[in-house]
Amino acid sequence: MKEILKEALEFLKAKDVEYADARYEEHQREEIEVESAHLKSFSYSQDKGVGIRVLFDGGWGFAATDTLSKNSVMKAAELALEIAKESARTAKEKVRLAEEPSHVDTFKSPAQVDPFSISKAEKIELLKEATSVMMKNEKVKRAVGTMDFRKIHKVFVNTEGSDIEQDITISGAGIVAFAVSEEGFQVRSYPSSFGGDYATRGWEFVQEMKLIENAEKVAGEAAALLSAPEIEPGEYDIIIDGQQMSLQVHESCGHPTELDRVFGSEISFAGGSFLQPELLNKLKYGSDIVNITADATLEGGLGSFGYDDEGVKARMSYLVKDGLFVGYLMDRQTAAKLGLRSNGAARADSWSNMPIIRMTNINLLPGDKTLDELISEIDYGFLLATNKSWSIDDMRVNFQFATEIAYEIKGGKLTGKIFKNPVYYGKTTEFWNSCDGIANKDFWHIWGVPNCGKGQPGQVMWVGHGTSPARFRKVKVGVAR
Repeated sequence: MKEILKEALEFLKAKDVEYADARYEEHQREEIEVESAHLKSFSYSQDKGVGIRVLFDGGWGFAATDTLSKNSVMKAAELALEIAKESARTAKEKVRLAEEPSHVDTFKSPAQVDPFSISKAEKIELLKEATSVMMKNEKVKRAVGTMDFRKIHKVFVNTEGSDIEQDITISGAGIVAFAVSEEGFQVRSYPSSFGGDYATRGWEFVQEMKLIENAEKVAGEAAALLSAPEIEPGEYDIIIDGQQMSLQVHESCGHPTELDRVFGSEISFAGGSFLQPELLNKLKYGSDIVNITADATLEGGLGSFGYDDEGVKARMSYLVKDGLFVGYLMDRQTAAKLGLRSNGAARADSWSNMPIIRMTNINLLPGDKTLDELISEIDYGFLLATNKSWSIDDMRVNFQFATEIAYEIKGGKLTGKIFKNPVYYGKTTEFWNSCDGIANKDFWHIWGVPNCGKGQPGQVMWVGHGTSPARFRKVKVGVAR
């Protein structure tokens, strides 16, 4: 297949294109859902195809095919060139690409055990047992366990001489308990909400979750929340657990630093951003201890890879450093507008789509405190854990997040009392400037988010967020209705 891709590029170079690249991708996916100890669904899918991108006279063209003959690939190249010429005629602004050296390399994610080598029966039995444990709690009326596995093989070549092959394995799993009584409905998730946790690792990642061992606690908290009180609305000092912090970073730093959003190309669908270029290296985004990075080199992170889908080598870059806003997520096109080099954030969710700017692993770097130290410095407040819902405006300024549970802190200690339906509110920069403590590396974990949507047509991307619990002062807290 690689030779066919290279022939297509030679054809395009003879047509005097400014640039072209070709991606061949193979995808395998397995999804399992067990509900209350019964198999609800099992699916296996695979697909493969080629996507070709062409830049001609400042205009982009893209075409794809799942017919892998030389004739079909060449036709896709011709169509991409035709579209690029039409784009050039109507474009208000000519596309220019930031410089990037050519790369000849391979990459493989660190999967110790291929998840597809584990039998369907073993996977289903693990979820059955975990959900059975949760159902032993009489107030739990529904228990769900899920697993999701993917293998992706990519070949990338371009007219600048890059020749890259990558193999990426993704594994994810989680459990959820749904408790119901005359007092209402409550939910607890483990290890994360909305499908669990994910990584570019193998079956060993699922084993490390210890789903069965944690099932009883998950069910117990779901049941206890039914009769738990609600927080009296007000301003409180709060600690946000690592899982909820991953969502906070995702929504209030990851998305607003996407440079295509900043330039308005997502405004009609995904929104814009308050982080305009005139604020770069000037805006005090957060307190001095807030450091946020984009880092696709982290081993096992769901947003990790060797090269993005423009052939840019994965690297780490700061978005916020010592509280100052210092960087964007960029592809080669947007980076050129600022006279910068891309930091490797262009990705497509399939061979059939054109790459756009996406998060990699967007991380709040760890601080120097233990969780006990964060708690000990709060007279009265709450530890908020596990995302339940989120809302943030189109410019990523005003937000509201609900969590599954709140743990009371009084006199610098957890009291053991829990509260249901907590929600906290804020404005992005005010919130991050109120951060005065971040837990250290012992509490830091890279959470996987497999369902980040963006683009027209829509694409669903897998991203990661390295976070640890963090403390914020005088945050508005209320009750979700």
